[in-house]
Amino acid sequence: MHSSLVLLVLPARRVILWVAAASLAAACTVRDERPTRDTALPGVAAAAADTQQLSTSRVLTIDGGFQTPESVLHDRDLDVYFVSNINGNPSAADDNGFISRLRPDGTIDSLRFIAGGRGGVTLNAPKGMAVRGDTLWVADIDHLRGYHKRTGALVANVSLAAQSARFLNDVAVGPDGAIYITDTGIQFAADGSMTAPGPYRIFRVGPQGRAVTVAIEGDTLARPNGITWDARNERFIVVQFGGTAVLGWRPGQAAPTRIAVGPGQFDGVEVLVDGRILVSSWADSSIHVIDATTMRRAIGGVNAPADIGVDRQRNRVLIPLFMDNRVEVWDLRN
Repeated sequence: MHSSLVLLVLPARRVILWVAAASLAAACTVRDERPTRDTALPGVAAAAADTQQLSTSRVLTIDGGFQTPESVLHDRDLDVYFVSNINGNPSAADDNGFISRLRPDGTIDSLRFIAGGRGGVTLNAPKGMAVRGDTLWVADIDHLRGYHKRTGALVANVSLAAQSARFLNDVAVGPDGAIYITDTGIQFAADGSMTAPGPYRIFRVGPQGRAVTVAIEGDTLARPNGITWDARNERFIVVQFGGTAVLGWRPGQAAPTRIAVGPGQFDGVEVLVDGRILVSSWADSSIHVIDATTMRRAIGGVNAPADIGVDRQRNRVLIPLFMDNRVEVWDLRN
């Protein structure tokens, strides 16, 4: 999983994490001031001499009841972090997913701010998120759901069942106010085994939430996972889990273009203020930074990093650790 979810057949002991109920400790924070320097990824062209490198340090680990955290999103207006929790099989319509709300100091303001089966809310397996105005948009299997970001009340419910949506994963708001959603084209059985029947698509939901269309479809998307809008270059950035490419795509284009290549199994993607791109990779448990076409490892040793977010106000990357049921926050400095 903004975004989105691992596309991987997992060992049985990890599948249990989706279905077992666990009582986790109250929220706590730890500090790790050890800086790390980003290093060039083997097989990728070396950076230009003036490329700015990132120094990174972990400042928060938040562990307080998350259940398969898939996406973290910073809302600058409210200055809170939203965390989507699948809490079960990511393809199951079990109505037990929930969204947590955190403060930037690591305090869990509301573990189940929005919760399936409570207060008339339906939420099965929430993945990627995006904010437009006062609405928090959430991808949920074959639905796009909208909640009031201040109250948690359901304000919109867009079904993509008629379009045979299979695995809606990440959400991004386009410059025209439309919502774009990746469909990874996979499905998990009750025992956690995965199939990938496809197709691989990006849907567009019109600004009024009514018109649903397929914006692009094809194998070149290779199980599209994270998606975000790159305002500087007027394009979407899309990452592949089923391939090794980070893609650029403009609405109306028949096929995306390749920006960079790397280890693959990419999940989340974000664009920094200076135009550089952050991507998370399950393949090497890392966060990578892309400067132009050069990919470098910025953070390593993060197990199953799902749909990352960024806090541009504090120069932070927010990392949901899908298998470890926690969220890490890292500072980014040049």
